[in-house]
Amino acid sequence: MNRPQPVERMVEIVKKLPGVGPKMAERLSYHMLKMPQEEVDRFIYCIQNARQTMKCCSICCNLSEHDPCLICSDTTREQSIICVVETPQDLIAVSKVKDYKGLYFVLGGALSPLDAVGPDDIRIDKLIERLKSDNISEVIIATDTDSKGEITAVYLADIIKTLDIKVTRLGYGLPVGGDIEYADEVTISRAIAGRKEM
Repeated sequence: MNRPQPVERMVEIVKKLPGVGPKMAERLSYHMLKMPQEEVDRFIYCIQNARQTMKCCSICCNLSEHDPCLICSDTTREQSIICVVETPQDLIAVSKVKDYKGLYFVLGGALSPLDAVGPDDIRIDKLIERLKSDNISEVIIATDTDSKGEITAVYLADIIKTLDIKVTRLGYGLPVGGDIEYADEVTISRAIAGRKEM
């Protein structure tokens, strides 16, 4: 017997979430149908509220309720160092490390020739613009250690070096092929401490 159409539509939407396959999408959809109405209403409200209130920081491109974000507005941070990450989740992971007190820039992805993601599809131009206008002495490239992250890191390093800015890469305390957002604080801390010039 096929699922009712409204449930089928729910499953198709939930399947679009990262890491959710058909079985999990079905389980989550039926779970949501069993939830009390006030929980469903709160769930819907939270999604809508986040969509309406979150902005992209005009300086670092992180998601924030404020523009500029709280990190970019913090004058006690080291203003001459920028840590470049792929996603807001990566920024959150690195920001948990007490050793790093600099600024950030969120690329919004990584280069991936096989997926037709080129330099114009992520915020490389905006990063270069910022590096030219601000007094930056070092850029820490903290992209993932998978092939996309490595391609992006090498591409960025080649461009940034022409601006006479020191370029470093997180040390390999992170597992190769792993995502920064899932790394623990100690691993990220060691990776920052062990960064190397590119």
